[in-house]
Amino acid sequence: MAPGGRPPMMTRPDGSAVRAVVADDEAYLADLLRMALRNEGWEVSTAANGQEALTVIRETEPDVIVLDVMMPGIDGMEVLTRLRAAHVDTPVLFLTAKDAVEDRIAGISAGGDDYVTKPFVLEEVIARLRGMVRRHVATAAQSDTRLVVGDLTLDEETYEVTRGGVPLALTAKEFELLRCLMRNPRRVLSKAQILDRVWSYDFGGRSSVVELYISYLRKKVDTVGEPMIHTVRGVGYTIRPA
Repeated sequence: MAPGGRPPMMTRPDGSAVRAVVADDEAYLADLLRMALRNEGWEVSTAANGQEALTVIRETEPDVIVLDVMMPGIDGMEVLTRLRAAHVDTPVLFLTAKDAVEDRIAGISAGGDDYVTKPFVLEEVIARLRGMVRRHVATAAQSDTRLVVGDLTLDEETYEVTRGGVPLALTAKEFELLRCLMRNPRRVLSKAQILDRVWSYDFGGRSSVVELYISYLRKKVDTVGEPMIHTVRGVGYTIRPA
């Protein structure tokens, strides 16, 4: 737990902010949720109707979606139906004034992941959304062989590496070093840790080899765009989105 008993800040696997879309025609509720989620460090977009929700979801590719069932024009159920038909598997939390069992069943049957009735307890909704994001990220990680940090992608199965769509040709050891860094985005790894994970040396290994291969990687990764591989003097190395 973070200081004050608050849960630690959540991020996406690449270290960037979690993205959420809140679609509700009640501006007060949409603003309330937006402020609460931004306080969690998330990026939040809002929509006041179903058509706008579809547009915002397509543009932002969120990690979680909050949908009001009763919206003007296209309602929440239809929004979800269209998303699932388009193979968008982003978790969805329904908000509605309806609390009948059949309405809950309809929401879940349509492909919704959770269902909260109004009025709701804000802290409970935030906790549910955190859980949904956590489960979704874990599931995606199990099925995806790619590591992604910013615009840098490494496929552990095909051994392909690209940055901004540009293929990068790496040697086997450069690939292992980059994979080690990308499995720990924003985390500073010491030379000893890198030697152990990439070269299987103990602390007595030649730390100069790490400096050498970091320089090789930088010539291939950091010349394509803004620098991503950083030295933390006296500590080690880290990779983070440009």
